[in-house]
Amino acid sequence: MDQRVKPSPEEIRRAREDNPKMRERDLAAQLGISEAELVAAHCGHGVVRVEPRVNDLLTGLEAVGEVMALTRNESAVHEKIGVYDKVVTGNHNAMVLGENIDLRIFPKVWAHGFAVEKRDGGEIRRSLQFFDAAGEAVHKVHLRPASNLYAYQKLVASLESSNQEPAVAIASSAAEGEGENQGSVASIDDLRDRWSRMTDVHQFFGMLKTLKLSRREAVRMVGQDYAWLLDNDAVGAMFHHAAEGEMPIMCFVGNRGCIQIHSGPIKSVKPMGPWINVLDETFHLHLRTDHIHEVWAVRKPTKDGHVTSLEAYDAKGGMIIQFFGRRHEGEGEREDWRFLAENLPRIPNPTAA
Repeated sequence: MDQRVKPSPEEIRRAREDNPKMRERDLAAQLGISEAELVAAHCGHGVVRVEPRVNDLLTGLEAVGEVMALTRNESAVHEKIGVYDKVVTGNHNAMVLGENIDLRIFPKVWAHGFAVEKRDGGEIRRSLQFFDAAGEAVHKVHLRPASNLYAYQKLVASLESSNQEPAVAIASSAAEGEGENQGSVASIDDLRDRWSRMTDVHQFFGMLKTLKLSRREAVRMVGQDYAWLLDNDAVGAMFHHAAEGEMPIMCFVGNRGCIQIHSGPIKSVKPMGPWINVLDETFHLHLRTDHIHEVWAVRKPTKDGHVTSLEAYDAKGGMIIQFFGRRHEGEGEREDWRFLAENLPRIPNPTAA
């Protein structure tokens, strides 16, 4: 955040009134504040501050019924319509494992929460919005016509904070955790040895932590039998091939506090300027292709044979979006997905010897 004097809550609300059509994230950037500060300024004006008690939130959301779950980062927005069911609570990791809403949550990152009511013509749009300590959005829940309003209001009342001040204390932006690490002395031989001995894709993060490598550093180092660089248009090509072939895929979009997953086929792929949009009945995705700096195909060993992911990174080395062929534990990788991933256009690895 820069050193300009920040606008007062009154000035923020006035700017919102003057720019009713502008997206919150864009207006906040224009005002030099975080999105959490923009929302907080409306406490008492259609916004109620709630405590980010993630486990209580997740268990209370099931009764609300059908909603839209939204998780985003700077370059991708992932929206799923469904119910918060099959909730697994936890202080370090929590999960929602429903048929449509599938989340991996890191509760300690969730710092600020708000229940938001916005008037849109004669309609009131309601949502729960959660932010990290830097004021960046981690997860939002939007009510739908079929949502249970009574259950929602009961949940908001149970989470309501005693502090309803129209301002929040914002920490300096946290490191993404995906960019380049400093001080790693991992050798290629050690990386390749550990990589080759994986039996589950979930062991990958632990390996990176042990070797003090970022994800992108590892894929650049490991060698082209495990990771190879693709043309930046590979993601768009994958979408079109998957849609044409009705191929079920898994699509992961996340930030420091939440990862949201779509599992299933995609149908309606609509490019629009720098965006690729998926506009299906219960799944919407909006991806900024001009933010993609590198795309990698990555092969990881498992006890069921290797699996192949498609991973797009931004210029800072952060993960924007990741794809797999849809599979269940104990199953091998889909042959059509593997064929597609292995035949997308490659380019030489700039770090290869």
